Amino acid sequence: MKFNKWTVALAALGVISLSSAAKAEEKASPVMTALSSTTISGYVDTSAAWNPNSGGNANVPPYKFNSPQKSDGFNLDVIQLRIDKPLDESDWAAGYHMDLWFGPDANTLKTTSTGIGNNTSDFAIRQAYVELRAPVGTGLDFKMGVFDSIIGYESVESGNDPNYTRSYGHSIEPQTMTGLLATYRFCDAFSASAGVANTYGPTINDRAFVPVNVPQSKAYQDSYKTYMGSIALTAPDSMGFLTGSTLYAGIVGGFLDNGFNTVNAEGSAQSYYVGATIATPVTGLRVGASFDLLAIDDANNNDYSVAGYISYQATEKLSFHGRVEYFKDKVGDFGTLLFNPTVNKAEVLALTGTVQYDLWKNVLSRLEVRYDHSLFDNNLFGGGFLADGSPGLPTSTGAWLIAANIIYKF
Repeated sequence: MKFNKWTVALAALGVISLSSAAKAEEKASPVMTALSSTTISGYVDTSAAWNPNSGGNANVPPYKFNSPQKSDGFNLDVIQLRIDKPLDESDWAAGYHMDLWFGPDANTLKTTSTGIGNNTSDFAIRQAYVELRAPVGTGLDFKMGVFDSIIGYESVESGNDPNYTRSYGHSIEPQTMTGLLATYRFCDAFSASAGVANTYGPTINDRAFVPVNVPQSKAYQDSYKTYMGSIALTAPDSMGFLTGSTLYAGIVGGFLDNGFNTVNAEGSAQSYYVGATIATPVTGLRVGASFDLLAIDDANNNDYSVAGYISYQATEKLSFHGRVEYFKDKVGDFGTLLFNPTVNKAEVLALTGTVQYDLWKNVLSRLEVRYDHSLFDNNLFGGGFLADGSPGLPTSTGAWLIAANIIYKF
C-alpha cells in the first residue's frame, strides 16, 4: 500500500504505526471513493439598482426577488452553494443534489420547513433530492425530495436567465416542490416528465388537507396532493439552422396555500405553460416566447403572461438580450395576485433590455434597463411609506429601473 509523505513521517517518529495507518486508510477508502465523484460549486450574486421614479419607491413592480429594499442602492442578492453527485452512465445509477441559498433572496423562496414559522432567516434550501436511475428502456430517472418546478422559461438562478430581473410569468409559476418526479427520454428529440408533490406551494414537508369551499369528508381527511407533467421537444441535427431549438409544455395542478407568493389567494390552482426557444439563420441570434396561465378555483379572470425574448451573442464576451411582456393580474374575487391589495385589476406592459459583457474570468457582468407601464389607466407604482412603515397608495402608472448585476461563479 502506498502512503502519503505525512503518514511516513509520523511513522518514522513513532507517533503512529504503518499497520494502523493501513487499516485507517482501508476503512476510509469507501468514504473517499464516494466523495471523489462529488462536486462543490456555486456563485455570489450582487447588484446595484437605481429607480429614477417620481413619487417614491414604496410600490415597486412586484416580480419575484424585487422589493423596495433593493431600490436606489447596492445589494447582496444571494449566495448559492451546490453540492452534487450526478448520475453516472450505469444502469442502476444513484446520486444526489443540494442547492443551499444564503442572503436576502433566500427569504423569497419561502421553503422554510413546516413548523418553523420563520421566513426571514436569510437561509433556504432551494433543492435537495436523491437521484436514481432504473434500467427501463433508455433509462428512467427519478428525483425524490425538494426540487424546482418543472415549468417555466426562466430559472430561479439569475445567472441562467437572459435578463437580470424576472418576468411576471415567472413570478406566478409554482416554484418549489416536495415530492417525486420521473423523467424518461424516448429519444434525443423527445422527453417527458410526470410527478406528484405534497402541495403547490413551496414550504418543505407541507401538507394540504381541505381546500377552500370543499365540505369536510372522508376523501379529504388525507392530504390533497399536487400533480404535474411536461413534455420537451428538441430539434435534431438534421433540421439545419433550427438544430437545438426547443419546445416545452407543462401543467401543475394542486392546492394553492398561503405560502405561495400571493397577496390574497388560497384554493385549488392549475398552472399551464408553453415555451419555445428558436435558433435562427443569423449566427448568434436566438428568439423565444412563453405563455403562463394561473387559474385559481373558478375565478372569472385568471392571471396570465405572454412574453417574447431575443438574444444576440455578438462576440465571445459581449451579448444583448431583450424581453417584452404583457401581464394581466386579476383572480376573481381575490383581486390581484401580486400587486397592492387595494388594486382590483392590473394590466402591465414590461420592456427589458440587457447588455452583458464578461470581462473577468468566472464573472457574469451586465447592465439592464427596465420599464413597467400600467395599461389599465390606474396607478400601480411609486408612492411613499406610511408612519407604520407599510407602503402607501401607488401614485404612478410607470416605473423605471437601471440595474447592474455582477455574479461570480465558482
